[in-house]
Amino acid sequence: MATEKGIWISYDFGLKGDYPGLFTWLDNHKAVECGNGLAFFKYENVDSSSDTKELINKISSDLKDYVKLSKSDRLYIIWKDGLTRKVKGEFISGGRKQSPWEGYGKLKRDNFIDTDE
Repeated sequence: MATEKGIWISYDFGLKGDYPGLFTWLDNHKAVECGNGLAFFKYENVDSSSDTKELINKISSDLKDYVKLSKSDRLYIIWKDGLTRKVKGEFISGGRKQSPWEGYGKLKRDNFIDTDE
C-alpha cells in the first residue's frame, strides 16, 4: 500500500554545494526547516512495507534529478522503518566526519546504519 513517509534530511554542502538544486527539491516536497542543515518532509508514494535499501534508492534517485552532488557533499536521511517500527538513519551521499566532541569520552565508534535499538 503506497502512502506518505515522514523523512528528515540533514545536508552539509559547504560553501560550493548545489543549494539551489537542493532547495528546489525540498520546496517541491513541501519540506519545513528544522534548524541549520535540517529539514522534514513527507515523501509520497512509498510502500509502507518497503525495505531500507528501496527507500534510500528511491530518494537518492529523485534527488539526483535536481541536485549536482560533489564528493564532499553530505546528505543523511532519518525515517521510521515500516517493518521494524524502529527509527533509522543513513547517509545517501558522503559519510561521517570526525565529530568535534570526539576524544572527550572513551567510547569506540563504528560505521553502521543508525537505529534506535
